[in-house]
Amino acid sequence: MRIVVAVSGASGSIYAIRLLERLRCNTEVESHLIVSRAAEKTLLLETGKAVGELRAMAAFSYAHEDISARLASGSFQTHAMVVAPCSMNTLSAIAAGTASNLLLRAADVCLKERRRLILMVRETPFHLGHLKAMTAVTEMGAIVAPPLPSFYNKPQTVMDIVDHSVDRVLDLLNLGDALVRRWDGPRQT
Repeated sequence: MRIVVAVSGASGSIYAIRLLERLRCNTEVESHLIVSRAAEKTLLLETGKAVGELRAMAAFSYAHEDISARLASGSFQTHAMVVAPCSMNTLSAIAAGTASNLLLRAADVCLKERRRLILMVRETPFHLGHLKAMTAVTEMGAIVAPPLPSFYNKPQTVMDIVDHSVDRVLDLLNLGDALVRRWDGPRQT
């Protein structure tokens, strides 16, 4: 199963790191990575990691500008694509059908081929333009999945909160694993 992971310049590069870690543990998954130039900077600022460290976590990695890469073609079969995190710039470009770089073209391919496209939108608060762009991509077939914390699992660390959002994405990919913490109702005493 081929999963495309794209990283935009929005805050939250930890979501891409954790998603790639979890996908790497699944022997059925082949990950394909695209990292925008802005994401390279955000990754370094937020985590101290260089883009090479992120690329090493994926089975395949592509240059953001390489619109000749196989991910730019609908004939290259992929299961799904996740943009983690997804900036409003990226979301808006996807909504407009812009395909000026590989990240946007790969997202466009997912939509035109009716493949799953999951956008972990990172921005708050939303203005009307953001909401309209989210509506547009949803109408086009994408899934808008902002990484929002939940507290029913009683998170103890930031990584617990990150993992909850990654768990939700893995479920959307039908790749939930044994690490997914699920709500099973209140504890019975």
